[in-house]
Amino acid sequence: MADLKRNMIELVKEIKQGELVTEKYLTPLFIPMKMVYEAIDMMEEMESSAGSAKSEKEIIDKLSIFVVRLYDDQFTKEELLNGLHGPTATQKLQEQVLFAARGMQDDDTKKYLAMK
Repeated sequence: MADLKRNMIELVKEIKQGELVTEKYLTPLFIPMKMVYEAIDMMEEMESSAGSAKSEKEIIDKLSIFVVRLYDDQFTKEELLNGLHGPTATQKLQEQVLFAARGMQDDDTKKYLAMK
């Protein structure tokens, strides 16, 4: 079990004098297979409900709850929603689901883990 993949998310905590203060969080060392099943279900739901505004809000809500659980409650749903940049928030949430479902890490995560 030496090859346990982890993922990272960076959230804005506050803005001080025009500068963003952020915090990086890593997924737990072990992610149960149950989370993979849930991620696959989320991906299917996202694909089947594309186009409906009400569905999109519901999906974002479900994605947010899933991501908080994926990160083992290191932050709250409110902290997640307030800490993501609006124009890219949905994409960031979807990337977290992709990581859980398929183990896909983005380059920022790989660089961050290499430095640790």
